[in-house]
Amino acid sequence: MTTSTRPWGQRTPADTKHDIELGDRFAPLLDGGLIPAIVTDRHTREILMFAWMNEEALERTLTSGYAHFWSRSRNKLWQKGEESGNRLAVRGIHTDCDQDVLEVEVEIEGDGVACHTGARSCFYREVEIDPTAPRPFALKRRNLAR
Repeated sequence: MTTSTRPWGQRTPADTKHDIELGDRFAPLLDGGLIPAIVTDRHTREILMFAWMNEEALERTLTSGYAHFWSRSRNKLWQKGEESGNRLAVRGIHTDCDQDVLEVEVEIEGDGVACHTGARSCFYREVEIDPTAPRPFALKRRNLAR
């Protein structure tokens, strides 16, 4: 049996629901090797982006203080902002009750944008729901100030 090099706890079959939900041990569930990460602005609480983390991305995020993610489309690890300069400085990490989702609180460096399109948030479009319209589910760009 090999010992994990994780800087956090290894989840085991012996862990109870109580251990996971109410205990003080960080033991995130990387289902299929990945955990969802919701990235929010530390000051405004605005959702900036969503991405996946694998074990290495989570470890690098925890040890470097900058957000790292796993790209499923490119099949590689990446640090947000490594090319643009809009790095995400991690100021806090929260997990949900059963430790299978992370919220990563950040401050954006550089130009203050989190989206590769140049928008502050990747959630810059709203799905308009109007059952009477010819296109009842059209996208509308939200006006999000920087």
